[in-house]
Amino acid sequence: MMRQWRQLICILWVAFAASVATESVAHERLDPQGAISGRVQVTEPLLLPTLDRSRQLRIYLPPGYHERADRYPVVYMHDGQNLFDEATSFAGEWGIDETLDELARTKGTRLIVVGIDNGGDKRTHELNPYDHDKYGKGEGAAYVQDLVNTIKPYVDRHYRTRPQVQHTLIMGSSLGGLISHYAALSYPSVFGGAGIFSPAYWIAEPIFEATADTGFKRHQRLYFLMGGAEGDSMVPDFKRMQRLVAASTHEAQFALVPHGEHREAFWRAQFLTALSWLLADGSTAAVASP
Repeated sequence: MMRQWRQLICILWVAFAASVATESVAHERLDPQGAISGRVQVTEPLLLPTLDRSRQLRIYLPPGYHERADRYPVVYMHDGQNLFDEATSFAGEWGIDETLDELARTKGTRLIVVGIDNGGDKRTHELNPYDHDKYGKGEGAAYVQDLVNTIKPYVDRHYRTRPQVQHTLIMGSSLGGLISHYAALSYPSVFGGAGIFSPAYWIAEPIFEATADTGFKRHQRLYFLMGGAEGDSMVPDFKRMQRLVAASTHEAQFALVPHGEHREAFWRAQFLTALSWLLADGSTAAVASP
């Protein structure tokens, strides 16, 4: 009963967060270039044909992007409203732009980050690849198909990316962690690595069988994160997945932070550690090249 109650609270929190973020987006003031601030740009709504819905992208461009002719690796992230701007986030932003600005200054590492806005009240469906008896139809497969076939080609066409698999990562938290896992598992020729934060495996039991049957590929680097204070089933599910993944790949890191909670502040604090590990082998081209 306690587990069901915690899961219900999580779903209600997610729905409320999405609705607040969506409402905030409508009141943003954009300049002619579509910038919120600094190097983060907001696109016009992009039609996702498989889902038959439109979605904004929030795109971080690294320092020097407009002064150089370099091409850059790309990280695709979910819940774009929570990544860059306190005004559009539910419980605090991730501070991705500030973190990457500092990383560029201190390490010379420059990346493009594409934040995909969540679908508000459709978020639970779009970020779950499987149907659920209680929470309804899973549209995650269609969402990832649109990411691979529509969003990524759009980004590669309009920005100076390095589009190859070794230069393409995907990251997200909670349901965003779940769908990042699914995307990397389903499209290993597209995503060379994944940051899987606090994945909501409890809503997607088939992900365990899919992982056991398919397995990640040897070229993929994976960073799994979980907080010890995230709920009754979260840590056991995390450890269960760890056993499955460890049997199929050596390029995976599992981080269990004892007092970590299911919230943006935790994910923000762990973002740079995860990203640094994903980029550590150099194959993702952490430093931009012409």
